[in-house]
Amino acid sequence: MIRYIIIDDEPIAHKIIMEYCEMLPHMKLQKNCYNALEALEYMNANQVDLIFLDLNMPKLKGFEFLKTLPSPPKVIVTTAYSEFAIESYEFNVSDYLLKPFSFERFLKAVNKVIDSKTVIKNVVSQETNTSTKRIFFRKKKSHIQVEVDTILYIEAAGNYTEIITLNETITVRDKFSNILESLASDGFTQVHKSFAVAKIHIKSIEGNRIHLDDNTIPIGKLYKANINELLL
Repeated sequence: MIRYIIIDDEPIAHKIIMEYCEMLPHMKLQKNCYNALEALEYMNANQVDLIFLDLNMPKLKGFEFLKTLPSPPKVIVTTAYSEFAIESYEFNVSDYLLKPFSFERFLKAVNKVIDSKTVIKNVVSQETNTSTKRIFFRKKKSHIQVEVDTILYIEAAGNYTEIITLNETITVRDKFSNILESLASDGFTQVHKSFAVAKIHIKSIEGNRIHLDDNTIPIGKLYKANINELLL
């Protein structure tokens, strides 16, 4: 469960973030804070995993607030001002969202936090009591949650990307490059202009072919170096 607070002096901003978070499991609202001092008081007595932080607030600005935290949790900046984006890197924020932001953009930011293995180490599966990472993908008008370890490979399909898992094929309305970027830290390697594979599911590599379960994936000439890295 990801425990989050919202720090923003605009009630409409709270409403939007809360509505987005209600669409995602494992997101639990801890408190709505309308200034940074209110947040400081709450955080002195309570554990928080994630902060949705506005920057231009009365009394104490967003970055000034972060400077007061000895061990800050993960932070997603939500602001109408783009000029502070470079400065945000000094505070190691997870993402920088410009208002107004879509649910898809919001989801990408949250996935970055879920991907972090520092504060939010992994989602624990109650059924197996083992560490299982999950990620959200857009499927038509809904969002589906997938266990990363079940993904065999991904394939470019025009403006869509097909995600082939052990159990099903999911067609996602997103660019192949964006999906690969979200999976790159989980052992996925591009082996062809249209394919990226999960290393843990490779059964064998023969010539210009990779065998995954019952699937065979071609190796592109430009990606031979990636294959060599897999073999090291």
